Amino acid sequence: MVDDDAAVRDLAGTYLRREGYTVLTARDGEEALRRARTESPELVLLDLMLPVLDGFEVCRMLRAESDVPIMMLTARGDDIDKVVGLEIGADDYLTKPFNPRELIARVKAIARRAARKERPRTVIQAGCLVADRARREVRAGDAPVHLRAKEFDLLVTFLEHPGLVLTREQLLADVWGYTIPGQTRTVDVHVNHLRQRLAGTGVEIATLRGVGYKLVITRATGAPA
Repeated sequence: MVDDDAAVRDLAGTYLRREGYTVLTARDGEEALRRARTESPELVLLDLMLPVLDGFEVCRMLRAESDVPIMMLTARGDDIDKVVGLEIGADDYLTKPFNPRELIARVKAIARRAARKERPRTVIQAGCLVADRARREVRAGDAPVHLRAKEFDLLVTFLEHPGLVLTREQLLADVWGYTIPGQTRTVDVHVNHLRQRLAGTGVEIATLRGVGYKLVITRATGAPA
């Protein structure tokens, strides 16, 4: 739990400990990086406005080193902060002041997703695109497709539902583990990133206006164009 406000650290820590979680705290970005590297946490709750190093920089550095889930906390309601946070690798965000019950619900959802990653080696294919869920690797023909953790989970969800239209709410529930009204902007941002990663592979994510998204195969075989 990274926040320079002791009251926020105490509030979140109290509710998390009641649920059985061990809570480590940090007051600034530098301390957060040091503790994350030495303690290997299962989740990082990261405030944006931090002394020494801000939350954006901490997120960038953590994401370059590991796939640890990162939930950003922001006191500002600006969408741009949320979008930038997702773009640099955050998995989720929560606006302060937050409801402690919502915080707990989101933490539990992240824990469930992490538990589901432990599964037998399974390969899914669509056209020339092959996703290995155990290795968390994607290839288009012989070329690797580099995806961030949440982009990979999103792609696998589409691959598991070939030809089906998935609503934003369904994707939010399957990939992020929760359904909260008004949070589907998270899905849109990650779908746009995934589209960029899949460019030229023969697989696209199509938008059905007012409904959702679906995976479309535009080229069955061959390497990326």
